[in-house]
Amino acid sequence: MTTFAPMAAELPPNTVLSSVASDLADNHVAAPKGQDQEKLAAIVAQARSEGIPLSVVVVPGNPGHDSSLRDLATEVGENTHGTVAVFSDDWIGTYSDTVSRVRLEWAEDAAKYKGNHPEEAVQAFVDRLEQPEGVSWGVITVVLLTLVALVIAGLYLVKLRRGPEVDAPAVPLSPRVDAGSTN
Repeated sequence: MTTFAPMAAELPPNTVLSSVASDLADNHVAAPKGQDQEKLAAIVAQARSEGIPLSVVVVPGNPGHDSSLRDLATEVGENTHGTVAVFSDDWIGTYSDTVSRVRLEWAEDAAKYKGNHPEEAVQAFVDRLEQPEGVSWGVITVVLLTLVALVIAGLYLVKLRRGPEVDAPAVPLSPRVDAGSTN
């Protein structure tokens, strides 16, 4: 019998999870040496003040697969409460225990392909997360169910107003005469 085991998380090259965790400890931002963290830390602090528990990790370049960014975000997120966003030059991977996957991916779309400008990417990501949801599917469902119930009730009332159906007089059946019969 063949068994399938999940693949191990693939982290971006030259990424050490323990150093990322220690770098996140001071200002919720982990970035490569030489990268200015002040602007990123200000954006993260602003997001946290708005109620989004955000942590940001920046990796240099683009990894071979963008899925390794989500793997890193998931690994970091297992030890960090809230939302973790991992940015490369053009891609983003996210994990959150507070924001839905649909909303995360919607925010990711605005943050992709910013080149080596993580400040722009992080700000675009945060701006999307701060926007109120445009469509409440629960409200739409309730409205549609209410409309269907009203239509059914209306049709029932129309049927009641017509009164009982009067049977049409039965047409007496006459014996059938076939052209080929010899009666």
